[in-house]
Amino acid sequence: MYPPIVGILVNDSLHRCISSGKTKYEAINLYVEAGRKYGFSPCFFRLSDLRAGRSTVNAYVMQNQRFVQQHVPVPRVIHNRAIFAGNRLNRQLSVLLGGDRQLFNFRNRYGKLFINRLLMEAADLRVHLPETQRATSTTLFQMMKKYDSLIVKPDNSSIGRGIMRIDRKANGWMLTYPASLGFRNRKWHTLEWKGSRLPAILRKRIQRTFYIVQKRVPLATYQGAPFDLRVSVQRAGDGRWQITGIVAKVAPKHKFVTNVAQGGKTHLLHTILTEEYVHLMPEDVVSRIRDFSLRLASLLSERLPHMADLGLDIGITAEGHIMFIECNGKDQRYSFRDAGMQEEWTATYDNPMAYAKYLLDGGIKS
Repeated sequence: MYPPIVGILVNDSLHRCISSGKTKYEAINLYVEAGRKYGFSPCFFRLSDLRAGRSTVNAYVMQNQRFVQQHVPVPRVIHNRAIFAGNRLNRQLSVLLGGDRQLFNFRNRYGKLFINRLLMEAADLRVHLPETQRATSTTLFQMMKKYDSLIVKPDNSSIGRGIMRIDRKANGWMLTYPASLGFRNRKWHTLEWKGSRLPAILRKRIQRTFYIVQKRVPLATYQGAPFDLRVSVQRAGDGRWQITGIVAKVAPKHKFVTNVAQGGKTHLLHTILTEEYVHLMPEDVVSRIRDFSLRLASLLSERLPHMADLGLDIGITAEGHIMFIECNGKDQRYSFRDAGMQEEWTATYDNPMAYAKYLLDGGIKS
């Protein structure tokens, strides 16, 4: 008789590292600790480990302080930490799991324009959403007539990859773009132009890939550099949404991208607010960010089933106005660790396991 098991579905890249214990940004031992706390054993497997018609899966489990592979029953409850490219793999996963199992965060990658349009349906949120369009030569020039500063970024990417900025200058425009489209680009180029033709590098990128263009959010600054916030919003042991933590990400000097992978640094929001924005009443700012984030999570989960673990990027202006930037269905939790927020970092792993326990005990998946 097997003890209760909860599955963690992972990508190949993480799966290859489990046996060595060097899982980079994913602290899978924290899943194991949480499982012990809630009375079950987490197991880790890939989509390719599932076989049609089989009731078991070859998965990694913790045994005698190390991870070993063994065949275990396909879990009734599974937390998805993998990202699948395209609908075909999502459909394949649905077929392999069957209808009697519960997979939360089933789909965890949605296009930025799709999310923006979904949120725009809520009248009370529109003031918090920067105008956003699909990036084409036509829409870029339309937006350039309306705004002095724009952000252009891939519709379906994360950690700041491929992001560009367009700014109005006295005699034309300036484009700031990454030297590399890699995940850890640290070098940026600029070029200025004027006239009715976009720079070749910009035209090339928006023609090859689905990009969006949006009004740049005028982010508040800390020590002269813009910052935004990563807000972890998760379902916990009662099945309800809660705020797990809020961490600030500050862009490198003279840069505009706050993502840690692109050189941004993490800071405590309380420190930033008390040092430079005490006039905004820090406790009020945090309360409004929390309420806004819970409103977003509630609305998104009404329209997008099986959501339970979100990382929201939220901006605030120097005047304290809250703006939505983007939603991440697979939260990169290490920002909390890097900021020294150990309790919040641990909780980002604990809460999904508490929610898994809730589902195991018969809770209703939202």
